[in-house]
Amino acid sequence: MKVTLNRIDQGFHFEGIGSSANHVHIDGSEEIGGSNSGVRPMELVLMGLGSCGAMDIISILKKQRQDLQDLKIYIDGKRDYKQTPAVFTEINIEFIFFGDLDKTKVEKAVSLSMEKYCSVSAMLEKTVKISYSFDIKN
Repeated sequence: MKVTLNRIDQGFHFEGIGSSANHVHIDGSEEIGGSNSGVRPMELVLMGLGSCGAMDIISILKKQRQDLQDLKIYIDGKRDYKQTPAVFTEINIEFIFFGDLDKTKVEKAVSLSMEKYCSVSAMLEKTVKISYSFDIKN
């Protein structure tokens, strides 16, 4: 897997291009000289964690023939700003499922993703406490 980062301006704005040829904009806040034209690198880490889990979960629920209509994910990462680097110390993920779903199957899918299949979770859990929860809305 390879990515390319191209600098867009004289500040911190970059365009990332993945091996899939898709683009993402990354930037710093105005407080540090950025132009606020993209997501922050640490936000990308959280987005990677959530989307990795979501892909596993959706795949598992499809195999279980569950009627998943939608999925929303809220992720809260706590960082230790007293330290340099200011790494995550805790990450909480809340999965909100929409559809006529079997709670036991959803619970199993979430657990399998977060504890077995998600590569991002497996990597991060070595240094940060990750917790997760879910709710089903019909």
